[in-house]
Amino acid sequence: MDLAIETTDLIKRYGSIVAVNHLNLKVESNTIHGFLGPNGAGKTTTIKILVGLLKPDGGRVTVLGEEVQGDNPDVRLKIGYMPELPRFPKHLKGYELLDIYGKMYGISTQERKIRIQRVLEIVGLKGRERDFIGEYSKGMQQRLGIAQALLSEPELIILDEPSLGLDPAGMVEVRGVIKEIAKEGVTVFLSSHLLYEVEQVCSHVSIIHRGACLASGRLEEIIAKISGPVMLEVELAEESEDVFEVLKNLPFISKIQRENKTLIIKLETTDDVRPQISQAITKAGGIIVYMNMKRRGLEEAFMRLIMKS
Repeated sequence: MDLAIETTDLIKRYGSIVAVNHLNLKVESNTIHGFLGPNGAGKTTTIKILVGLLKPDGGRVTVLGEEVQGDNPDVRLKIGYMPELPRFPKHLKGYELLDIYGKMYGISTQERKIRIQRVLEIVGLKGRERDFIGEYSKGMQQRLGIAQALLSEPELIILDEPSLGLDPAGMVEVRGVIKEIAKEGVTVFLSSHLLYEVEQVCSHVSIIHRGACLASGRLEEIIAKISGPVMLEVELAEESEDVFEVLKNLPFISKIQRENKTLIIKLETTDDVRPQISQAITKAGGIIVYMNMKRRGLEEAFMRLIMKS
């Protein structure tokens, strides 16, 4: 497993306060990984350590295969970073801002022109680059922040609360940008407290509380592990013993509860097995009137985990 980020027993203290407490974190390359936790959990502190803005008090940090101990220029150039609520000079135009960042990265004039046009296209700001930033909506400013983070053509992009303060339309815009970034083969590490947004875009999540990691892995597996199995409700046109016998022998079904014509099926998998179940019912002579998969959500899993800790 190729890892973009790995921390081992990471510690960061502010006086007597332990902000990051022996944090063990693994982020696979080429994934969109959600970094979740309540306010004060240590998310932003961890991110600042990853990008070299803070030095840890203990533990080990590896980013893109290189150990990070404070500011490491070799690693920094491979990382794109957008902090929480980025602020840009309103008197500058979008293109001017990106050109300044390009110069800071040491990118040549000709290459800057090419890269700026490319990132503007990715974030959906092509055609608005000559407008003043002060005329941009919040969503556009967030997308501009993502554009500057992409300018160095990083292997890893770290976004701290990219949807914070946006209206629903802005959230949809940013969500689309994040998915486009992932298609380019860039690993996305996304810190957020907006669980619904994370559920829409992330393939993996890590949940931290009081500076320690409580759970980490594939999104569906984390939800299933914490919130319990997926339930499937199936209503048949009429009761059928044949259907019941066929279904109870399927390997991914652990329990079936019958309520007249309705079957409540407990699954042992997080995969969508409705096609296999529909086929089995039809072959057994049953007719499906209604079928609904009752998936538990990330919010429920998150709250259960935090309340237990």
